[in-house]
Amino acid sequence: MMKPLGILACFSLLFSVYASESSIKIDYFEGAAPKTDDEIKSSEEEKSDNHLLEFMMLNDSVDIFFVQNTQLYRDSWNELAQPYFWKTIIGMSPDSCVINIGETRQIIEIMTVKEWEAKNDTEKSKYRDSIRAAYSLSEDYSIYMTIGKSDFYHYDDILPAISRGVQRFNEQGVDPWYAQSILMIESPGKLAKSNAGAYGSFQLMAEVARKFGLKVNRYVDERKDFDKSAVAASQLIKTICIPEAKKILDARNIEYNETDLWFRLFVMHIYHAGAYNVAAVVNKINPSNGGMELIQEMWVTKAGRFGNASQNYSQITLAVMMILDNMLGNCYDDAASL
Repeated sequence: MMKPLGILACFSLLFSVYASESSIKIDYFEGAAPKTDDEIKSSEEEKSDNHLLEFMMLNDSVDIFFVQNTQLYRDSWNELAQPYFWKTIIGMSPDSCVINIGETRQIIEIMTVKEWEAKNDTEKSKYRDSIRAAYSLSEDYSIYMTIGKSDFYHYDDILPAISRGVQRFNEQGVDPWYAQSILMIESPGKLAKSNAGAYGSFQLMAEVARKFGLKVNRYVDERKDFDKSAVAASQLIKTICIPEAKKILDARNIEYNETDLWFRLFVMHIYHAGAYNVAAVVNKINPSNGGMELIQEMWVTKAGRFGNASQNYSQITLAVMMILDNMLGNCYDDAASL
């Protein structure tokens, strides 16, 4: 139904979808003209992974832009336990929790926080041991209690921000997929400052913001300016994150395509943890190939300051992509019922 979007945002989409099929416009990011059948096929797949849909209002035009996530389903990322786990956590209130196996994020049980806290330390320890025994796990496997995070992820009015961010990134010649992913993860529906000092819709550190032309001092903090932050974030992705990702992978002769979902997730890890820490974890893994296998190895490997939060980052990215698709799908469903 309309609750995940907020009445206004969903109404705008419903009206435009219901009003006229001709109001839907598809724009593609074009690459070099293909010369062979394989290149043509590759180019068509790339287009399907990168196009924007523009929903046009007939009156007082309101355009909503977003990047479709076809690879998420085509390559079965959505079937992995980790993104499903985080999708569940994001949708749960903080008075509920999920008992899960830390390494695989397999969900064992959902209960209230009150029920968990009613157990004493001995009971919690026995409960964890019983899970290890039931799943034939060694004592090294961590059994976590993870609290719901719906109080942080406010998505009622996120679509207009995504649309605006997608356009700013596209204007800068940067893959707009990053804009919507960052906006869905970092400060959804609010401007918040992290414990590390990152601020604004794109959660930029002060020194990074200054590097890309934003004023940040005791009197002014332009990180709260959405458009300026979007431009700075896009340049961070373009001039640092993507080049560093290529450098790390090139050093190991790992093949990649910039539009591959796994490569984008790899870049997101650099956006979050920094190139130095991502390089450290890759060195520890010592991979010969990229793809889903490398990303999954990063989920269970720690090195330098690439710890639990860093491991979770691309898992959450996949989860919010699924949530965004559900939000848009709800609007289509509502439109179809009119």
